[in-house]
Amino acid sequence: MLIGEYKHTVDSKKRLAIPAKFRRFFSQGAVITRGIDNCLVLYPLKEWQTMADKLGRLPASQIEARGFARVMLAGAMAVQFDKLGRILIPDYLKKYASLKKNAVVIGLYNRLEVWSGEKWDVYKGRAEKEVGDLASKLGELGL
Repeated sequence: MLIGEYKHTVDSKKRLAIPAKFRRFFSQGAVITRGIDNCLVLYPLKEWQTMADKLGRLPASQIEARGFARVMLAGAMAVQFDKLGRILIPDYLKKYASLKKNAVVIGLYNRLEVWSGEKWDVYKGRAEKEVGDLASKLGELGL
């Protein structure tokens, strides 16, 4: 299970170290793509295949479905881990997520999100203030 929040840096060669405790989940491979809220999502290969299958089944006749599939699939790139557990973040994804030096890697059960440190602080601060309202709404969904 991928959980937790870890602060890291993107080095001058556009590499990001993935926390050691997560690396075993990516032994079969990994795919990184655009996420919602201007972050990046790093999927273990098996999870990506499941997501890509779902995206591929979205109805091409619906504009929202086409747009979402395009953003997710066209933005995806397979990444390799180097000996130190780092991945290379492509320029277009760095730009999308406003990644500069400070990054935050967060575990979300079956995937990781990579955030700009600054954007994560703003998002997390807002979400923490709204957690009671969010819990009420999710309670209606059976959580």
